[in-house]
Amino acid sequence: EVQLVESGGGSVQAGGSLRLSCKVSGFGVGDSEMGWYRQAPGKECELVSSIKSRRGQSGTPYYADSVKGRFTMSKDNAKNTVTLQMNSLKSEDTAIYYCARADIVVVLTNCRSTGSNYWGQGTQVTVSS
Repeated sequence: EVQLVESGGGSVQAGGSLRLSCKVSGFGVGDSEMGWYRQAPGKECELVSSIKSRRGQSGTPYYADSVKGRFTMSKDNAKNTVTLQMNSLKSEDTAIYYCARADIVVVLTNCRSTGSNYWGQGTQVTVSS
């Protein structure tokens, strides 16, 4: 059974840090392109960061311009987890963050709108200024 379970969200003040984790079961993260997405109230689903599979890896994770230099995504193939280290958080980072298998999910206006099992349930990140 495919499951992606996020943890690590919460509330922090601007300038603070949070570390999100996504525990995956049912497939291997090493053989998959994995992504972190987010959706803020009233905004569309946004790809924050992604890492390709071992076969297709470019060697460098993708980051949205808005998080470059502040966020770091990594995979732990042995633990079958992906993480997103978020530093220097800003109020505009406030959103629900989702872990997903990026080479399978279809991203529409809303994250998880297709109901695919390859999305996590989401974790809330709130940054206060």
